[in-house]
Amino acid sequence: MKPDEKLNKILEYLGINASEFAFKIGVKTNQAIYDILKGRTKTLSSSMIDKISSCYPEINRIWLLTGEGEMLNSSKKDSGPLINYQTGVPYYNVDFIGGFDIVLNDQTITPEYLIDFKKYNEATCWCNVSGHSMEPEINNGDIIALKKIEDFSFLPLGEVYAIVTTNGMRTIKRLGPSQNPECYTLVPTNKSPEYGIQELPKDMIEHIFQVLGCMKKL
Repeated sequence: MKPDEKLNKILEYLGINASEFAFKIGVKTNQAIYDILKGRTKTLSSSMIDKISSCYPEINRIWLLTGEGEMLNSSKKDSGPLINYQTGVPYYNVDFIGGFDIVLNDQTITPEYLIDFKKYNEATCWCNVSGHSMEPEINNGDIIALKKIEDFSFLPLGEVYAIVTTNGMRTIKRLGPSQNPECYTLVPTNKSPEYGIQELPKDMIEHIFQVLGCMKKL
């Protein structure tokens, strides 16, 4: 298996992009990762393998070296999402568009259960989705893993975010650039004429969460 194939499998398993992966494993420049993905790197260096193994010990080191066997160590294979009551990320049975304010404003609220899903366990919480503007990427009735961003002075564009504005609006959209440097654009996935690109002033963002992933309710 070629290095680019290995890295693509790792990124798919982790649910992150190349720049996030570079940051997490401590690579000083993203270029080393992009060189692997573009097929310029013919073998993974021992230094790169050490960084990956140190950050993600569940990834089989033999597989990194040779491409043989399973990507994950047998004891660490991801069995998929599981309902748990001791470990995992809290799931709140509320809609982000509708009732998510109780999660934000009442820290005593109890989650319905925990979802233990390894590749999304860095999330802050899971909650429901209502609406059709992000279909087919995110469907009405799906649940989404949200990671709260505390410092949103700089937000990577092209990612999907769940946004709460200062006037109480809640929306899930892909964040895009605007010709106005004081604004972002909110880009729906659904190309139906009823949905369109909107501008959002940056200073109207009160809370923002990165949408790490989605799935059907367990």
